[in-house]
Amino acid sequence: MNNFTAEDTLIIVGLVIAYIVFTSWLTYRLRSKNTGDFMEGSRAMPAFLVGILLMSEYIGAKSTIGTAQAAFEHGIAASWSVIGAAIGFPIFGFVLVKRIYNTRKITISGAIAEKYGTSTKNIISIIMIYALLLVNVGNYVSGAAAISTILKINLPVAALITAVVSTFYFVFGGMKGVAWVTLLHSILKYVGILIIMGFALYETGGFTPMIQHMPDFYWTWDGDLGASTIFAWLIGTVGSIFCTQFVIQAISSTKDVKAAKRSTMIAFFFCLPIGLAIAVIGVAAKFLHPEISSLYAMPIFLQDMNPWLAGLVTTALVASIFVSVSTVALAISSLVVKDFYVPYYQPTQEQEFKATRWISLLIGFVPLIFVLVVPEVLKLSFFTRAIRLSISVVAVIAFYAPFFKSARGANAGLIGACVVTSVWYLLGDPFGINNMYIALLTPAVIMAIDYLIPNKNDRKNTTPAENNGV
Repeated sequence: MNNFTAEDTLIIVGLVIAYIVFTSWLTYRLRSKNTGDFMEGSRAMPAFLVGILLMSEYIGAKSTIGTAQAAFEHGIAASWSVIGAAIGFPIFGFVLVKRIYNTRKITISGAIAEKYGTSTKNIISIIMIYALLLVNVGNYVSGAAAISTILKINLPVAALITAVVSTFYFVFGGMKGVAWVTLLHSILKYVGILIIMGFALYETGGFTPMIQHMPDFYWTWDGDLGASTIFAWLIGTVGSIFCTQFVIQAISSTKDVKAAKRSTMIAFFFCLPIGLAIAVIGVAAKFLHPEISSLYAMPIFLQDMNPWLAGLVTTALVASIFVSVSTVALAISSLVVKDFYVPYYQPTQEQEFKATRWISLLIGFVPLIFVLVVPEVLKLSFFTRAIRLSISVVAVIAFYAPFFKSARGANAGLIGACVVTSVWYLLGDPFGINNMYIALLTPAVIMAIDYLIPNKNDRKNTTPAENNGV
């Protein structure tokens, strides 16, 4: 393994800083100038751009660093964590995009509130904010791992750098600025990951030496994870796509339903190859550097590159970090503002826009508190997807089961699923049952039980049928 000289480090840091300065200037030029720009890009985003946004939401810092980490430990089967997103986007386009788009809402809680009312909307918002804050904790840990490897600084300082730059992007850019800067970030990130994979395979001498000398499970479809875990990943990823706030916000920014559906197919085509590439990088890291911490499975290759190539790839990883944090933080801001600030304070548009920026600033720094207590990024990632999966169960029932009208049941299902899933995760998935299955079944079971219990409010609100026609 090479150690960079002071001159090498200066080249790498210079490239990263130049990129940050350029994209910060671009963000300021494209900055949102009103609430419509900030929240939904004034519903004028092209399908290709929205497809890139969707892909970036699920293949950001957390997924790149986390999937490589999992592949280091469990084999090529870790790619299912990203392939699940590739499978999920077309399903989302077929099942829910039209229904959600036609509500004209930009939050999942607002769309479901059409069926169950304000109390359910607020509960969904709180659960989603909880899940997305944890998502950004994972993003900060992943980003800090990459930045600290190159700059030789500790994780907290690297996480602080991540927070400062990312917060600038979304506080000033909003949806409009983030969208176009994300396109640049995503192109660079994609190229960077492919360069790392190519370099890793060059260092290993191709696939053959790894296949010959590594345990067999590193090259099987389920690794040493097992079919149960992979199936849970698929369920969680597909389910979380159905309700993730930024996904809803992104498809709402397209001009019509057809464009929204096209964007999900674009996301599919971009997700599939990159998932396999990230897993190959993790396995190669295990083959070449079995002694390192798995968290550094991807960044470790930077130290073996020449400084100019390492600078390009570092910039690509930094780009993936910033876009991940920015899109998630923007989603949290939208939920806080649209579901709590606006209904309670009823501000003017100018007041709402100013408050949105101050709230966004706070949201950018809150995850830093938890950075040092997250050892396994991918496990945290899938726990947050499990929490969002429970919301998707309620969303599907709301849109496809018109006979179920009980806000009481929806609220109980949401709260019960959030609490039970969180406890199950903290207990380490007792009996080998993945918390994803708990998140899937709990809301449905609670809502089914509620359906069997008479609800006085439902009877009071039932409108008598008119005595007309058949």
